[in-house]
Amino acid sequence: MRLRFWGTRGSCPSPGPSTNRYGGNTTCLEVRTDDDDLLIFDAGTGIRELGLALIRGADGSPIRGEIFFSHAHWDHIQGLPFFTPAFQHGNDFTLWGSPTLFGSLGVVLRQQMSPVVFPVGFDALRARLEVRALEGQRRSGSGYDVRTIDVRHPGGALGFRVSAAGQPGRSFVFIPDNELDPSFDERDGQPRPASREALVEFARGAQVLIHDAMYTGTEYMEHRGWGHSSYRDAIEFALAADVQTLVLFHHEPDREDTALDSMLQLCHEMVAERGGSLEIVAAAEGMEIGI
Repeated sequence: MRLRFWGTRGSCPSPGPSTNRYGGNTTCLEVRTDDDDLLIFDAGTGIRELGLALIRGADGSPIRGEIFFSHAHWDHIQGLPFFTPAFQHGNDFTLWGSPTLFGSLGVVLRQQMSPVVFPVGFDALRARLEVRALEGQRRSGSGYDVRTIDVRHPGGALGFRVSAAGQPGRSFVFIPDNELDPSFDERDGQPRPASREALVEFARGAQVLIHDAMYTGTEYMEHRGWGHSSYRDAIEFALAADVQTLVLFHHEPDREDTALDSMLQLCHEMVAERGGSLEIVAAAEGMEIGI
């Protein structure tokens, strides 16, 4: 499998000279399976550039793929109206979301293209778009297997584990929004996330863990209950799950490249002090990982 990052930021896009190296687009991950199936995880603003690349690569042939939404917050859906393949007749995409979304995913996606907030309606998308719920926490294709787990984020969100078919050891885990510290009070009416123990078992032994690391420890204390994690909590989780590589993800929009460099250095020092062998990298637009 091949992974390519098209959007690495959280909350809102933050393009500019101070974020060029790690990127300013919001969440979008492209996955190509061994059979060259196209899987897309989240449709933040990064999906716009992905769409242009898909059109160039298709050279006029139909584009087919599956788009998995971790949840329907703005930074994970706002790129879909700019995803050019969705406007082309003959292309085919299945849009997967959690059955616990407040309202259906299809309704949310249509609302963001309603005339009050966007000039082009959802019905202008000429590709075949089928919105489906991920029932039973599993989706299998010809060469891959996708499992999901409920994580801790306001309104509910999913984490994903993707494995090569018949090879569960060849897998990565994608959890873009998750608050690992469970000590704050749950809000009434929120979907119940998996326990920490269940989450660790879900990620155990994955080759790559892509996880929310939005905050420093000090920043986290000022944003408890907002649904995001500190880089220290992400490291502790990765070590407990015995993964090979941790990819810091969902970068804070105000975090400049130089500050991310410093955060990454602190992560390396933390692992060295623990005597661990965990590899840590920070997600950057254009970065590719093979599994």
